[in-house]
Formats: sequence, C-alpha cells, structure tokens
Amino acid sequence: MLKLAVCVSGGGTNLQAIIDAIEAGRIHDTEISLVISNNPNAYALERAKKAGIEGICISPKSYENRDAFNAAFLEKLDAAKVDLVVLAGFLVVIPEIMIKKYRNRIINIHPSLIPSFCGTGYYGLKVHEGVLARGVKVTGATVHFVDEGTDTGPIILQKAVVVQQDDTPEVLQRRVMEEAEWQIMPQAIDLIARGKVSVVDGKVRIAE
Repeated sequence: MLKLAVCVSGGGTNLQAIIDAIEAGRIHDTEISLVISNNPNAYALERAKKAGIEGICISPKSYENRDAFNAAFLEKLDAAKVDLVVLAGFLVVIPEIMIKKYRNRIINIHPSLIPSFCGTGYYGLKVHEGVLARGVKVTGATVHFVDEGTDTGPIILQKAVVVQQDDTPEVLQRRVMEEAEWQIMPQAIDLIARGKVSVVDGKVRIAE
C-alpha cells in the first residue's frame, strides 16, 4: 500500500482529484495518510476532513525561523511514515534536507509544459497570464519529481491543452486543471503505486 502525504496551500482541487481517483479505483493500492497545509484557512483541509483524512496546518509563520519550520515539517512527514509526498499547489519552498531524504519520492504538479513558464512567481494564474500575454498556442500541465532546482526535476507525465482565442487567464486555468492536472496527477500516482516508474540518469522511465 502506497501511503501519501498531500501538501496544499489553497482550495485543494488536485487533492480532490486524487481522493476521487482512489475511491473510483483509478489509483491502485494507495491511501492518503496525511494532508498538510501552510494555510490554516485552506479549503483543502475541509476536503480532507470530509474524506476522513488527517489534515494539519504547519505554517512558517508559527516558527521563529525557517530552519525551525523545516525541522517540524520533516518531523511530521517522518512520523506519518509516508512513501510519497505529493505537492498539489503547495506554495512553500521544500527544504533541501527533505529533498535529499525523500529523493525521487516527492512529486509536484506544475500548470505549464515544463520548461515553459517555470521558476519563482510562475504559478497559478501567473502562468496563464504569461501564456496569453506571449500568444502561446499550446499549454498544459506537468507532473515531475522534485529536486533542488525550481521545477527542474525529472518529468513523469505531461499533457497539452490548446489555448483558445477568447481565453482569459481564469478560463484557461480552469481548462488546464480539468483537461490536464486532474488527469495526469492521479495517473502518475497510480504508475508509482504499481512500481512502473524509475529514474535512470536523471530521466524518468515508465515500464510497460
């Protein structure tokens, strides 16, 4: 059984997609052991409660410095004995000590086709504002392992979404979530749960 910790800062739509996929059997032999948010008002915590999943808030604002927060964050993950950490809209920089300890066991969903529109400041609506401002014709989403860089880890899955002429950032964001994010995040978790994913020479290999 693959045990997940899902980390989220906001509404938790990707969390809900994972919960629904587990319940529908599209993700095999997997359970969410813990939901962590840095935001005490995140609706994701309410989603966790409704699904009977433990949800907690660990906020950097509650600690005297970032090192103390990082230690508390890692301690909670270790105590939960999770196999995979899923960043589903988690707007907190993951500490290097955690990346090293959970090497190739942390995945992230990014709302663009990496390497486009990556880096600090490029998340959520900002990505889609940039897509429209530059006249990009195709966007999408990417699930990747987390490394020490910003959106630079090995790519697991990507899915493209066509940009429509009359799209607004909000409309495009919703379509990327519906057509890409909510599809490939559960797919990636299922592949990992079934032992289909490996990382060789910095690249993901998916077994048949």
